[in-house]
Amino acid sequence: MMKTLFLNPPSYEGFDGGAGSRYQARREIRSFWYPTWLAQPAALVPGSKLVDAPARGLSLNDILPLANDYELAILHTSTPSFESDAKVAEALKAKNPKLMIGFIGAHVAVQSELSLKHSPAIDFVARNEFDFTVYDVACGRPLAGIDGISHKVNGNVVHNRDRAMIENMDQLPWVVDVYQRDLVVEDYFIGYLQHPYVSLYTGRGCKSRCTFCLWPQTIGGHRYRTRSPENVVAEIAHAKEYFPQVKEFFFDDDTFTDDLPRAEEIAKGLGKLGVTWSCNAKANVPYESLKVMKENGLRLLLVGFETGSQQILLNIKKGMHVDMARRFMADCHKLGVVVHGTFIMGLPGETHETIEETIRFAKEINPHTIQVSLAAAYPGTYLHKQAMENGWLLRDSTHIVAQEGFQVSSLNYPHLPHEEIFAALEKFYKRFYFRPSKIAEITFEMMQSWEMTKRRLREGVESFRFLYGREDRV
Repeated sequence: MMKTLFLNPPSYEGFDGGAGSRYQARREIRSFWYPTWLAQPAALVPGSKLVDAPARGLSLNDILPLANDYELAILHTSTPSFESDAKVAEALKAKNPKLMIGFIGAHVAVQSELSLKHSPAIDFVARNEFDFTVYDVACGRPLAGIDGISHKVNGNVVHNRDRAMIENMDQLPWVVDVYQRDLVVEDYFIGYLQHPYVSLYTGRGCKSRCTFCLWPQTIGGHRYRTRSPENVVAEIAHAKEYFPQVKEFFFDDDTFTDDLPRAEEIAKGLGKLGVTWSCNAKANVPYESLKVMKENGLRLLLVGFETGSQQILLNIKKGMHVDMARRFMADCHKLGVVVHGTFIMGLPGETHETIEETIRFAKEINPHTIQVSLAAAYPGTYLHKQAMENGWLLRDSTHIVAQEGFQVSSLNYPHLPHEEIFAALEKFYKRFYFRPSKIAEITFEMMQSWEMTKRRLREGVESFRFLYGREDRV
């Protein structure tokens, strides 16, 4: 077994781009997801080490000494960070020429040949679902015989056959063992989750066909392949022992509620453990299921509403209706389930009128908190294909973030310039949060806890800097 380093490379300061984040960018407030996509193969490889440089605040100089300690380095990359990550690989290779370096992630899964040609330091790319591909490399098997690998032979790129998708998800080891061994849970912070938190996956894939969503179209697929409820509950029980300080567990499956009977069974198991938990959900969960989950420790649902325009929902193949979302939110309010709603500005069909429609819709359904993102056409998505065919890309497809890692408005329509799409973010946030009812709601929340008061004040300062220091990000 090769001595293996799993690395989330240093990038832009505060950049939450690797190994799990759905929008690879620096957020308006401090945000770090767990590097779960790296932790999963790391859990397969005995004696490995996971280093999450962005979350730990480590620079290239901090990690360079590690190069001489390992035989194999696996780096997670993303579209906006790829060039920077390639430079990290080159520095590691210069430090230790014998170090074999492989890249994983959605970007290299769909652009494997271009990625390998970009830098001589990248020895191979593990495409798509890469856990056992990386394990085979770490076992010392010849690259030529490993499914799911793209690599170089005499200067030419060779693509081995695809690796079969994992069907028995219970065969994957628990990531919390790696978290406990290599990470500091207090490093990870999401504005709408209690701190400290732990996130992990209970399954992969999503039945929805949203045109903009990266992971199902590149790595996870459109079948929801799941771990057994017993396996999930056992890992959370294990995590409770590892991390008694953790206040909340988050299930980061694309849509945890895609299989409602399973979700309810897991909820009942978590209820017996007495833990607080949250998950990603679609705005179609019936009242009865919400009630079961709420009674068994559910605190918050992360819901991608995206837009208040029914036509845009059709354009992006969301498979949702705004009236269904209204009923869902009414049920959540009735049961006391907190909702963090996510919205996207600049999706195909966006106009000044639909922007107004979405802002009104968000205020009407009133999730507790919101996140507003800019539509980003990641390579490998249908949205990227549309943008290329219609000339919507303002810049090349890798230019999704600005120099400091914040999102830029990369789509530009004849009827809606990119500057106006970007300006919609500030308008959206102001009109949602600067309402007497919302100010009172947040103030009441702060009054319940000095810790929450400090947190919300810090987030307010960070949001102000994001909104008013953005001229170069348009």
